[in-house]
Amino acid sequence: MGISLQPYIFEWLNWLTVEKNASPHTVSNYCRDLAFFFTFLSQHFQELITLELLQKVALQDLRAYLTHRVNQKISHRSNARMLASIRSFVRYLHRHYKFENQAFERIKTPKLPKSLPRPLSTNDAINVIEAEASVQEDWVIARNQALFALLYGAGLRISEALNLNQGDIQQNQLSLRIKGKGNKERLVPLLPEVLKKIKEYLSLFPFACTSKTPLFVGAKGKRLNPGIAQKELRQLRLELGLPESATPHSLRHSFATHLLTSGGDLRTIQELLGHVSLSTTQRYTEVADSKLMELYAKVHPRA
Repeated sequence: MGISLQPYIFEWLNWLTVEKNASPHTVSNYCRDLAFFFTFLSQHFQELITLELLQKVALQDLRAYLTHRVNQKISHRSNARMLASIRSFVRYLHRHYKFENQAFERIKTPKLPKSLPRPLSTNDAINVIEAEASVQEDWVIARNQALFALLYGAGLRISEALNLNQGDIQQNQLSLRIKGKGNKERLVPLLPEVLKKIKEYLSLFPFACTSKTPLFVGAKGKRLNPGIAQKELRQLRLELGLPESATPHSLRHSFATHLLTSGGDLRTIQELLGHVSLSTTQRYTEVADSKLMELYAKVHPRA
């Protein structure tokens, strides 16, 4: 009987959460990707999944799994993430337990079409922040407005905003210390209008709280789930007639694009967004350039 992988999987998931500061959404996706892969391997080899079996996996086995997923009409993007999930686990085993299998490094990641961020217009972003969804309690309306104002006004990832506690917000503070991907910290400005929205929400907060209480909570007073925030914005999107690209993450895209079109410095925007690589931030210059060309075509008499 071989060595069970279950203890290693639990260790890896804990490492992702604690050491890498991965969001619950990311951890859930990685865990699911690994489970699907192991189900395939078990059927493929007609064996239980063990450390020894993982060592036997060859390049052609990984290609067979990719082909299996392509035949199921699973997108290149999902397959690329699936490989990232599997590699993360295998690399964890290599670092901590000297596990070796080069097939996982040699398998090529599916090429993805280059996609540009899809920001909202300034008016649409403001409409999202000011919207009052129908059939909502006052505190929920205020919570959504504060959350969406923070995403657009500070360029936060949804996971970063939802990880904030009430003690992170002080009276008249000018900036927020954010812990982003890989536990990397950064300071972001807290605009007066954003702080005002947060204070309005906290004045209606219906639960007992301390400095450790989550800033954004759901109906039962627990930390708000990202899926609920996405659902709330989907509802607003329908009520306001916004495009399907209007998501919590598009508010972060809008923050970056609107700063650039207003003359913001690329390096500064990189720091505000918490991007490790400048090339990631440079995607926004293409969006900003296209917006400027649209404006030029509309208003220039010789366009």
